[in-house]
Amino acid sequence: MAPPLVSVPMKKNKKPSLVLTLSAAGLLIGVGSAAYWLLSQRQRSSSDLLVGANIIPGDALFAVSLTTDPQQWQKLREFGTKETQAELDRNLVELRDRFLTNNGYDFQKDIAPWVGNDVTMAILAPAIASKAAPKPVTTNEDAANDQQSMVMVLPVKNPEIAKNILAQPKTLKQGKWIDRIYQGIAIKQSEGQAGENFSAALLDGRFLVITDSPKATERAIDAYKNQTSLATTGGFAENFPKIADYQPFGQFYVNVPTAAKIAAASPNRPLPAQVLAQLQNNQGLAGTMTLEAEGIRFKGVSWLNPNSQRVLAVENKAGQMQNRVPAETLMMLSGGNLQRLWGDYVLTSQGNPLSPIAPEQFRGGIKSLTTLDLDKDLLSWMKGEFSLSLIPTTPKQGSPDDFRLGLLFMVQTKDHNSAEASIKQLDEVMRNQYQFQVQPAKVAGQPVVNWVSPYGTLTATHGWLDGDVAFLVVGAPVTDKILPKPNTTLASTIPFQQTVPTEPNPTNGQFFLDVERTVKNFPLPTLIPNQQALLDATRSIGMTSAVSDSRSNLYDIFIALKKVRNTTPLPSPESNKSSSVR
Repeated sequence: MAPPLVSVPMKKNKKPSLVLTLSAAGLLIGVGSAAYWLLSQRQRSSSDLLVGANIIPGDALFAVSLTTDPQQWQKLREFGTKETQAELDRNLVELRDRFLTNNGYDFQKDIAPWVGNDVTMAILAPAIASKAAPKPVTTNEDAANDQQSMVMVLPVKNPEIAKNILAQPKTLKQGKWIDRIYQGIAIKQSEGQAGENFSAALLDGRFLVITDSPKATERAIDAYKNQTSLATTGGFAENFPKIADYQPFGQFYVNVPTAAKIAAASPNRPLPAQVLAQLQNNQGLAGTMTLEAEGIRFKGVSWLNPNSQRVLAVENKAGQMQNRVPAETLMMLSGGNLQRLWGDYVLTSQGNPLSPIAPEQFRGGIKSLTTLDLDKDLLSWMKGEFSLSLIPTTPKQGSPDDFRLGLLFMVQTKDHNSAEASIKQLDEVMRNQYQFQVQPAKVAGQPVVNWVSPYGTLTATHGWLDGDVAFLVVGAPVTDKILPKPNTTLASTIPFQQTVPTEPNPTNGQFFLDVERTVKNFPLPTLIPNQQALLDATRSIGMTSAVSDSRSNLYDIFIALKKVRNTTPLPSPESNKSSSVR
């Protein structure tokens, strides 16, 4: 089975579509090859970095690397359900035929013998003129194409075959091939093709570089020769190795400030100046995807701009709340310091129209509903580990379905007196403003307080665990599931242990969702296309995060998936053609 070359959506403009661009690029892939892919490249462009990081210009918006190993693509096809497998296969066949078969190439016969272990595709931002760079060769079409451009980097195994095939490429359906030299590098590019202008170059006999415009080729050569590539971008070489893995399926990188500038210039949803300024503090987001026996793992890292005045507090003190909730817990989200989390949210979201909750509106809402000041009366003592959990229960006969789930909030504090004073104020608000009955009670011998609505239904309970963990239960009465401490906790269950990563350790936050049981018992709102099919293919999701240092955060995410035991081979190009003829 041939791995596809995946297209990347691009902003629409006067240039040809990326589908046509990559289709043309697929033609050149079949006629080029280069030197053996060396694991130890010059400088820090080693196997720990994104393939081609020393060629991709440093201002690239986005880059993604994918494996060329057919066995890994076959392994990917085994995850999910028959429905998701059919959808994946449809996309794989479409991409294979578009980029290879339609241009007369077969992956195993024409590509596999020379291509390296991974190929990388990057989207470049519009070029910024450089006085030091030689004057580039441009055409009228280039001027239109210079909005965004694409660069593909393919490490290959046989430089002799590459030179021979590039010297005698296949005849184009339209137009012709021309040869030119830039900075001592021979470039083969198309001319006269309707809506297409692509080129290829062999760099140092190591890499075949394919682009959708001559100027993009020049920018890649400049980046390689002048050491202004992604590998030298601030923080990239220091942070990307943190997520390196053996034989990953794919890797990606996002240039946050450059992407933010383009988003700010968008006529549809421009970013306000203050939001753009905040995003300039962030530099990059990168990730590695690997296929494991029971699912897919993503390791991620995000880092700040080296010139940013903002620093991160290295405080990783979470990882205990899963020992306080029962085994049947459907979802748990925990963090290390709620006060600090809120402060970070305010810093990055104030004035941002895309933020889910405006900080000032949230503060105002809390004040209006409770008369309490969010920062002074509540968050001031919420500096320890916190968690939010969903715990199911079997409702009593006649109870509404809304009470099949209990929402449990817990937070650890060292300031018990301040916490008690705030909680008592809440009791008074519920009694006087909302006419709730505030009733002291006991659960497993421990004192709690129930808030009972005017209709006599128990709606909330609050109390303390171990003297320093305040809790609030809303919805289903599940207090008896945490008091006393459950014999079988969420942390001891197989799904949690097999899903939630144990690294990084120590951690500042974890997440667990039992997708299988949640979907089976509770309806979920539709948020993304084909959501139900994706949920049906997923068993559980787990995440662990940590502050790596004062400039970066680490994330480890695992998605446990169902498997299709009997996978069928992809339709061959010949059979696909035959079926289309019929």
